[in-house]
Amino acid sequence: MESINKTTEGVNPSPLANLDEWEEDILKRYPDPAQINEDKKAEEFRNYQETEKDGVREFYRLNHLYQTYDFVVEHKADFLKFDRKEMPIWDAFDFLNQLVDDSDPDTDLDQMQHLLQTSEAIRNDGHPDWMVLVGLIHDMGKVLCLFGEPQWAVVGDTFPVGCAFSDKIVYSQFFKENPDFNDERYNTKYGVYTPNCGLDNVHMSWGHDEYVYHMMKNYIPEPGLYMLRYHSFYSQHREHAYNHLMNDHDQEMFKWVNLFNPYDLYSKNPNQKSWEELRPYYEDLVAKYLPATLKF
Repeated sequence: MESINKTTEGVNPSPLANLDEWEEDILKRYPDPAQINEDKKAEEFRNYQETEKDGVREFYRLNHLYQTYDFVVEHKADFLKFDRKEMPIWDAFDFLNQLVDDSDPDTDLDQMQHLLQTSEAIRNDGHPDWMVLVGLIHDMGKVLCLFGEPQWAVVGDTFPVGCAFSDKIVYSQFFKENPDFNDERYNTKYGVYTPNCGLDNVHMSWGHDEYVYHMMKNYIPEPGLYMLRYHSFYSQHREHAYNHLMNDHDQEMFKWVNLFNPYDLYSKNPNQKSWEELRPYYEDLVAKYLPATLKF
């Protein structure tokens, strides 16, 4: 960790005004089909030059610069010990709510309300209760920010490390400064992997997706684990850039990832029931699948 810390000295770890700014940028890239203006061509929504913000661009520059194979392996070894905190999930949500940016004029929703919007949309459509739970917890890994992780190591589009970076990843030009870009061990199509080795054998960039997946992998059915681990892997479930690493089982499981993704991006209901009304259902749901306390 010391080498990473020395490298990032003097770097602003939080170029985004708030973590939601990254998700707002995703909506510009992948707008809800139901909301697209028919007079505007689809490719116009991918014009980053007109829509990008300095903070978003800087965020991706840092993310693509520092997310190396060694960085990921080191952070997994550190954070997946889950030795920072132990608490009930409800305390974890209170902890997560500390990420709310009071200076943001565009939202007065805390993180818990954002998660409830996703889970309630899933429940209203009649999906299995474990998928409702995935909606509730899918961003819980953002607590990494409260453990001192910089934004670029918490949110952002995820991608494999240890092999060539795809040009389908947003702002892929910034990978040219990543040390792995010119490292012969990592800069070929397969890198340290083998054809169709399966994503379970692939290291993904470090962030809240990978963290919450490992936290939940003993409690939730496998389709839900795929949703947690790959819900930010846009270069695959939108661009199919890494089919060469996926096996048949991954392809089958990604049907679940694709089912979940619209709920993650487009579930924004300002008229949602109050937490007081929803609480009994979610307390029973959490008790069904999760232990009384979780390690973070």
